[in-house]
Amino acid sequence: MFSVNDKKQIESRGSELHTVLSQIENFKSGFPYLQIIDAATVGNGIIRLSENDLEKAIKLYEERILHGIRPLKFVPASGAASRMFKDLYEALELFGKSVSGGEILQTNKGAKQYIEGFEKFAFTADLKSLIEKNGSELSDKNKIDFLLSEKGLNYGSLPKGLLKFHKYEVGERTPFEEHLVEGAAYAKDHNGKVRLLFTVSPEHQSGFENLLSSIKEHYEEELDITLEIAFSQQKPSTDTIAVDLNNEPFRENDGSLLFRPAGHGALIENLNDLNADVIFIKNIDNVVPDRLKKPTVDYKKALAGILLKHQEKLFFYQKELNEKHPVALDSAFLAAASAFLENTLNTKPESNQYYTEKEELYHYLKEKYNRPLRVCGMVKNEGEPGGGPFWAKNSDGTVSLQVVESSQIDPTSVQQQNMAKHATHFNPVDLVCAIKNYKGEKYNLTEFTDPVTGFISKKSKDGKELKAQELPGLWNGAMSNWNTLFVEVPIETFNPVKTVNDLLREQHLG
Repeated sequence: MFSVNDKKQIESRGSELHTVLSQIENFKSGFPYLQIIDAATVGNGIIRLSENDLEKAIKLYEERILHGIRPLKFVPASGAASRMFKDLYEALELFGKSVSGGEILQTNKGAKQYIEGFEKFAFTADLKSLIEKNGSELSDKNKIDFLLSEKGLNYGSLPKGLLKFHKYEVGERTPFEEHLVEGAAYAKDHNGKVRLLFTVSPEHQSGFENLLSSIKEHYEEELDITLEIAFSQQKPSTDTIAVDLNNEPFRENDGSLLFRPAGHGALIENLNDLNADVIFIKNIDNVVPDRLKKPTVDYKKALAGILLKHQEKLFFYQKELNEKHPVALDSAFLAAASAFLENTLNTKPESNQYYTEKEELYHYLKEKYNRPLRVCGMVKNEGEPGGGPFWAKNSDGTVSLQVVESSQIDPTSVQQQNMAKHATHFNPVDLVCAIKNYKGEKYNLTEFTDPVTGFISKKSKDGKELKAQELPGLWNGAMSNWNTLFVEVPIETFNPVKTVNDLLREQHLG
């Protein structure tokens, strides 16, 4: 299948031949659907915090910060924001065909909403200035054209993190800046240092670095902090091979193999490179102005407090299981460890497997306790049920809490689809992670993924159809073998910007 040059190309990317061959097998066989057992709900896998619970969890986290734990915030920020402007691109294409503006706005609701709300955007002043400098009129077409194209703000080619989202009395802020301010509120260590890592695309990194150099001193002084900001990129070795519709390697015009970025699941490698006691994960576009930050800050601290509280007990069992011979562990200890794993860490043994043999139970518990820990915020679903928190069956027969995407659930199974419809919550990508064991040693996070939870999609290149493969997602398949807790968080903490007009929602206006 592969020539000498192919093998050299694979090696030069840091990839391994057997990995590429297994990816091709995945194209041929497809990925199995995940078997969900039940929707996770409040009282059945999802923790709901009372006001008292919230305060205690926040206090615990703040006390542990004073005692020297090191937090870090991890923000996936790769990719261009072009999907935000789908309606505007369609309108611009019609303008290019000399269709009248009135007719376009009548049929294109997204473009109409953008034009009607034009004065409210945080980038409007910049856009007007550029149109004026160009000597052009402030027409509906130019309001769109100068927003998207290189002659204007070029927002169609920039990442979301560098777009102006929010207006303040003293200026505007990008999501990148909002994450710095938010991070200062809950990810500051006892020395006043705030550490953040942004994963960015290679072509955008200089833009983030330039913005950081222009604002760093201002925010450090205003917030009385020291910022330690790092950028990383998805590793070429995590890219997956593309194939044609016959599952043969897709080749570029020069005969070389085509590799494609493997989705956010590849970021488990970036997460694996970090060293911190508590890691907060949040998407780049889920930010709000300062006046609305308090619920987010409170619940981030609370999620971290819950993580640390349960980690203490987890470490106790982990230490005993790792340092004592099974003979030295009595039945009462093993029963307590089993109950904590099943009822608190939400991992249930294989059906009808009660581990009557002490040695067998010991090895089962030792394996399940020696895993990273995550606490995931879950938002009440106020719309149609989709991907979110479920009890699911794992490849080893155990049942545990998993974040499940809609595409992972068998669309032909009435039973599975009925379970999906009973989901009460969805996943807002609000995670707090602990990636070390009781000795302070880091886990190798790549050992805790489920490789069969990938995804295959159809794309095209140079007019030819191809199939692409994504690695198991960062917060589902890439973390499927972590110990997991789900906590309900308020809808106020979830304010993503998927289209430009989301910036006209009350939550994003100054």
